[in-house]
Amino acid sequence: MQKNYLILLLLFAFYSCKKADAPPPKQINTFYKEAVTADDRKTITPEEAKTYHVNKTYQYEYRTGNPGNYEYNYDVKGINYKGDSVFGNINVHRKYGAGILIDSIAEIEINTEWISHGKLKAFDNKGNEYQLVVK
Repeated sequence: MQKNYLILLLLFAFYSCKKADAPPPKQINTFYKEAVTADDRKTITPEEAKTYHVNKTYQYEYRTGNPGNYEYNYDVKGINYKGDSVFGNINVHRKYGAGILIDSIAEIEINTEWISHGKLKAFDNKGNEYQLVVK
């Protein structure tokens, strides 16, 4: 009798551990992007316009999105790898962002990362580093 229970228990364990074929995950439609690009700061999409917010108390120029998923726009200034002054405008989502810097010669497309409150580190596509602060 105990042998029958043991066989039933083993059969139950074997079939219950079998993985079911799950359907592939559906893609979620959202206006949030995986990463911010320099072009994001040029236009505001109709979806972003619905959540556009300005608050002069804070350092950002404006923000879009919903709580926990905001994208902020900042004016920044700083120095390039040679020590020359640069300034520009960036969009940031959570820790990372992108934008355009202007030095004495040209506009430079950059990717940014927060390093502390109000301070960012940026790199251009040539690998040059920039130290920035929010204006």
